[in-house]
Amino acid sequence: MHTVLNIVQLVRLSAIILIVLKVNNVVANFTVENCKSLGFNKPGPLRSTCDKFLNYDLSEIRENCLKCCSKDDDDSRRYPKAVLEVCTCKFGAYPQIQAFVKSDRPKKYKNLQIKYLRGSNPKIKLYDNENKLQDNLDIHKWNTDSIDEFFLTHLVMD
Repeated sequence: MHTVLNIVQLVRLSAIILIVLKVNNVVANFTVENCKSLGFNKPGPLRSTCDKFLNYDLSEIRENCLKCCSKDDDDSRRYPKAVLEVCTCKFGAYPQIQAFVKSDRPKKYKNLQIKYLRGSNPKIKLYDNENKLQDNLDIHKWNTDSIDEFFLTHLVMD
């Protein structure tokens, strides 16, 4: 009888530990370095963007995305100014960047400046209210929609 009681207590304790570990895993957020190593910027994509990974059966990527994401209504990390640096001589290598720059999409963002720098790989520079550089993002692998969504998410909209 005493052994059965110990087994029941052990099972209960194991269940409690499992619950605590799962809760800890759900609320744990990654650091900026963790997110960058996984390919996400922090503050990263919107939560709704992370949910799109389920459409492609990418639940593991979604879980990592959720630990790096921002709430859809989070204004805490919006920047008043962004500069998209590009080189027209490299548009052939980056057709998605070219498509964004040549489209009407940049006109939606009054605080976005497109800067043409000879030899520059495509990047986004984000500035604070004092015009101090806050972040510098390499975007050579981004597609047109990702760039647009990034600006929607991270630029202050008037």
